[in-house]
Amino acid sequence: MSETALGAIKPSSRTGLVLEALRRGILSGELPAGRPLVEAELASRFGVSKTPVREALKVLSGAGLVTMSDYSGATVRPVDERLTRSVFDARCLIEPVAVQRSVEAGLRDGGQRARQALEAADTAADEVARSLANRDFHRALYADCDNDVLVGVLDQLREQTALISVNAWSRRPSWEDEADEHRQILEAALSGRADEAARLVLQHISAFKERALRQIKEVSRGAQ
Repeated sequence: MSETALGAIKPSSRTGLVLEALRRGILSGELPAGRPLVEAELASRFGVSKTPVREALKVLSGAGLVTMSDYSGATVRPVDERLTRSVFDARCLIEPVAVQRSVEAGLRDGGQRARQALEAADTAADEVARSLANRDFHRALYADCDNDVLVGVLDQLREQTALISVNAWSRRPSWEDEADEHRQILEAALSGRADEAARLVLQHISAFKERALRQIKEVSRGAQ
């Protein structure tokens, strides 16, 4: 899912309104992982026909927030060990490279956008807003790498990263740790230390992955 895909539908449209409501419900935990998303029920809830609901679910499926089956219908995507490893392993491989190249290119306006995103995360009213601000922080630092393929892949992982982050925070909040790590990354990036920024990004992504995996394993043991 590209950077603009979730915003491709006009917010004023019925599909756009349903999309944003479902997206926020998923990323807030109001619609928990594994929750069935029945078109008829959602249409009644939002006061629309099933068509806007169906279109919104297709977009969310493409973003990795919803799974769809011909037999069981749509459900909120579960956050498990495999998904966490897949998303963060991919980010570990390519995001440090993209950030390093962005810093080497001078960041353009990425530094300012990263600073604004960091401030937005610090003052966020809830975990959804904080998670989305954190996504914006990361994108601001990799978007100027002058490689559309790298940017496109990282953009595709943004929604799944937000889903994992919010689920991890709901079990054991660690956003203050991430905020401190973000400040170190931004300081290195703004000072032009491209290698150091890349190293800190890799360290940051790896650390969060391990925190999330520990929490997932704890929940799995508790369910046994």
